[in-house]
Amino acid sequence: MTNRILVVEDNPDNRILISDVLTSLDYEVIVAVDGEEGVEKANTEKPDLILMDLSLPQMDGWTATRHIKAHPELQHIKIIALTAHAMVGDREKALEAGCDDYVSKPIDLRELAGKLAQYLG
Repeated sequence: MTNRILVVEDNPDNRILISDVLTSLDYEVIVAVDGEEGVEKANTEKPDLILMDLSLPQMDGWTATRHIKAHPELQHIKIIALTAHAMVGDREKALEAGCDDYVSKPIDLRELAGKLAQYLG
């Protein structure tokens, strides 16, 4: 069975790049363009893992992650923060919000593939 990954990313170029990489690694991709849609799709699609951009319109990724992790049916889903926020303390802030891991942009595709393998087996 193919693992399903929800990509929450507002930048169309990043969305396409990430989706293409995930598809090439045989993951099924679900896309959301803002935090609200990300929470909604986590609820309806119940993905195996979520890649969450943190700087999002409507609802930011930190808030969306808190909403998802507060939901008993969703809190087991691993969330990896994807962000250009690579300042001191940003990783900790993402983990405090409930993210299980953190990948900074520009994304190192080998690092991302390794983390996906780690969380999805």
